[in-house]
Amino acid sequence: MHKTKNSLSEAVRTKSIALLGRNLALAIDLSLQTKQAHWNVKGPNFIALHELFDKISDEVREFVDLVAERITSLGGTAEGTLQAVGPRTTLAPYSLTITSGPQHLEALSSALAAFGAAARQAIDEAAGFGDADTADLFTEVSRETDKQLWFLEAHLQS
Repeated sequence: MHKTKNSLSEAVRTKSIALLGRNLALAIDLSLQTKQAHWNVKGPNFIALHELFDKISDEVREFVDLVAERITSLGGTAEGTLQAVGPRTTLAPYSLTITSGPQHLEALSSALAAFGAAARQAIDEAAGFGDADTADLFTEVSRETDKQLWFLEAHLQS
């Protein structure tokens, strides 16, 4: 851990960095999954979904930055390489064979819902060990994740 004058104890910072690191892997994986959908969607609603998936990707990349920068501000090292992320993500693998809009909507909404559940769990964990700022960061991520999930699910509802 890098030296910092942050007033959180080293024990709390260590727990926060581990929690943030797990969620950084999820955010990077989700970012890649949204781009996979963006690049490969086909069908009658192509342009609307292509643009929606790109907007969601932009939001998720902001999550990646928020989480990574919180890690480094606490004295940790943000580990965002493919080699670091692959073994750590718990999101379901994204199918490389789907192309239809409804299939991508189903796959992305499932991934976003899993990511949102992890963010809500992280809120409770961070609050439990005394890092209100990290809990607040995950609250922001959770709120925006729910909004993006709503956008996806609205396309699946009749």
